[in-house]
Amino acid sequence: MSTTRVQLALNVTDIEAATTFYEAMFGVPPHKQREGYANFAIEDPPLKLVLIEKPGEGEHLNHLGVEADTPGDVTAALARFREAGLEATLAEHDVCCHAAQDKVFVTAPDTPTGWWEYYAVTDDSAVNPEGESTSVCAVACEAKAAAVGGTCCT
Repeated sequence: MSTTRVQLALNVTDIEAATTFYEAMFGVPPHKQREGYANFAIEDPPLKLVLIEKPGEGEHLNHLGVEADTPGDVTAALARFREAGLEATLAEHDVCCHAAQDKVFVTAPDTPTGWWEYYAVTDDSAVNPEGESTSVCAVACEAKAAAVGGTCCT
């Protein structure tokens, strides 16, 4: 059974209040919680909801993505994007948002962030207590975000 789901990452001013609200709204507890961060792996509707505490950010949408089942799905998506002529940036073995991931950033027109990420979690318990990106992800994400005036999860 596929667990591929759309990801919606939101900037919130109060992580505790937001976590309580979304837990009640979707009827599931957070999949992962860290200081200033929570995510939900919701089955119905299939959604990965990520909450990032950023008081005063102004923008509520942090970024959009698709969480895939495997790194092979990410590789296949990259090939599909490139075949379609889309601008895509690969970030393998990245530690971002409190997990190790393989991902692709694909430039998208008419979205608030200007890009989507397509990723697979390879280690949900990566040793990274600060939640900081450790590879090309930070560079790619910040470059994509800067181009459209948005922010990254890091």
